[in-house]
Amino acid sequence: MAKKEKHVSETPATQFLRRAGVAFTEHPYDYVDHGGTAESARQLGVDEHAVVKTLVMQDERAQPLIVLMHGDRQVSTKALAREIGVKSVEPCKPEVAQRHSGYLVGGTSPFGTKKAMPVYVEATVLELPEIRINGGRRGYLVGIDPKLLPTLVGARAVRCAL
Repeated sequence: MAKKEKHVSETPATQFLRRAGVAFTEHPYDYVDHGGTAESARQLGVDEHAVVKTLVMQDERAQPLIVLMHGDRQVSTKALAREIGVKSVEPCKPEVAQRHSGYLVGGTSPFGTKKAMPVYVEATVLELPEIRINGGRRGYLVGIDPKLLPTLVGARAVRCAL
């Protein structure tokens, strides 16, 4: 049996995007443990600033939330907490993040999550012409117009990049 070229099967994220009628491009790459956005950007030949990571975090009451951040930047949890009106924000442990999102860490997408969570996006991400963001599987990004994020997932713009 001949092996298919880089076929990527549907994920909850791509199903979500298709149901929403959103045009997206598919960008599979060879997943590398702890390679992060630097590795995917290198393999795909794109600027890491336009590769957006999906981070599952929680507030002081352990309420989960998603933060979308440029691949080459970090989240200032203090600035984020101030912006969203909570006392503190911290990353979820990997197993907790997986329970909330339904995705393996390294393959977390903001689309088609298991649990509905508030989504916050670094405001400067919305200024980019196109982004690459996880498509719901390790080693698989989708390209979309970031201006769709507020409508698609209710993403609220915040300024919390370091």
